[in-house]
Amino acid sequence: MHLNPLHESMTEVPQTQTDICTVCDELKEMLLDKNKRYGDSALSPLRIFSKADATSQLLCRIDDKLSRIKNVQEDDLEDPILDLLGYLVLLRISQRRNVLSLLGMVQ
Repeated sequence: MHLNPLHESMTEVPQTQTDICTVCDELKEMLLDKNKRYGDSALSPLRIFSKADATSQLLCRIDDKLSRIKNVQEDDLEDPILDLLGYLVLLRISQRRNVLSLLGMVQ
């Protein structure tokens, strides 16, 4: 007898799905914590030294994180992969805001 995957037990979640939830929750908590500590600086930069828009600044930060991943340091206390994921989420938000702005749907 073949069961439809939609009818699988709701209590039996594959380990990969549990792991996805764990990593996404960790990423969410990190982003919310950093946003609380640093304000909305990634998406609303002060532009004191750089006049680049938020998306361009995020792309620079992503380049920096990729470089750190490539040149991994044994004594690095930060998790550059988690940071990279965070910057990619922020880039996604920035790009969506840009599209909505072009459509006149946000300020």
